[in-house]
Amino acid sequence: MSLWRRLGTLSFAAALAASLPAQPTPQTTLLALSKHDRTLSIVDPATLQMVAVIPVGDDPHEVVASADGRTAYVSNYGFGAFHTLAVIDLVGPKQLPFIDLGALRGPHGLAFVDGKVWFTAEAAKAIGSYDPATGKIDWIMGTGQNRTHMLYVFPGAERILTTNVNSATVSLLDHTQAPAGAPAAPPPGRPPLPGPPGGDWNETVIPVGRGSEGFDVSPDGREVWVANAADGTISVIDLAAKRVVATLDAQVPGANRLKFTPDGRLVFVTAGTLVVLDAAARTVIKRLPNVRGSGGILMQPDGARAYVACSADNSVAVIDLKTLEKVGQIPIAGPDGLAWAARP
Repeated sequence: MSLWRRLGTLSFAAALAASLPAQPTPQTTLLALSKHDRTLSIVDPATLQMVAVIPVGDDPHEVVASADGRTAYVSNYGFGAFHTLAVIDLVGPKQLPFIDLGALRGPHGLAFVDGKVWFTAEAAKAIGSYDPATGKIDWIMGTGQNRTHMLYVFPGAERILTTNVNSATVSLLDHTQAPAGAPAAPPPGRPPLPGPPGGDWNETVIPVGRGSEGFDVSPDGREVWVANAADGTISVIDLAAKRVVATLDAQVPGANRLKFTPDGRLVFVTAGTLVVLDAAARTVIKRLPNVRGSGGILMQPDGARAYVACSADNSVAVIDLKTLEKVGQIPIAGPDGLAWAARP
């Protein structure tokens, strides 16, 4: 991006932030990225009003909040052109120094688990973790797959999932307690073998549909549902068997995000319009043409609402999870990544 364009973006974000009334950041906030304005909006979910708008850098795609709800991390993607994570103080609120990922270019999918920021690096065909306590990248693992894109890290970081868009696969990484051929216990006087992310990892590559991108793990941890943008299908993976057990002809071409509701009953997919499936019946039960969603989906933890990034409408749609109807919207130019931040 040119210097003048960058300065224009920063000036716009500063002007927008200055136009907002001075108010403290609520303990619970909705975070919404604007790819168009290259900003992060901090929104009060009770009023759907913006509290602050912060610049986040070139081509922001995904956002995640720390476990204590005080910090947000944003991936600056650029299809491999960029290599930074933006860091936002959510209490201030203000931009903090960027995290430079070096050769790990094209960061996209994000997770915050066990005090660390986990990320995909699409151009490097890898995933990694950054430790805010030490300010260092402390682990990198190659997938050997093309366009390693979205990410899910299980609690304890013993299992990691990624989708690989151009390889039409899902990588399932399982942590083992020691590298292959290493002794089961360290020699006398040596420190114990490291736990995650140290030790060795086994990768299972699971073929799914073409254009595998958005995915989610069912709340019971038994299944992974993957939206296949090129096929318009959804692949259902049995995690115990580590294979696809069903392919749903959901007619969701272009689908790029998929999320379970907190109770596991429903699955939302953004595919031009918002599509809702019954998880048990594995069938489409509703399509909402007035929710032209093509970006992120966020479920409110209490199960009352869902939020859907609608780039075509320059807004984030608010969906009532009981009626499955749109009940509001938040104006955001070209929205994409969404996250929930809650301070104790």
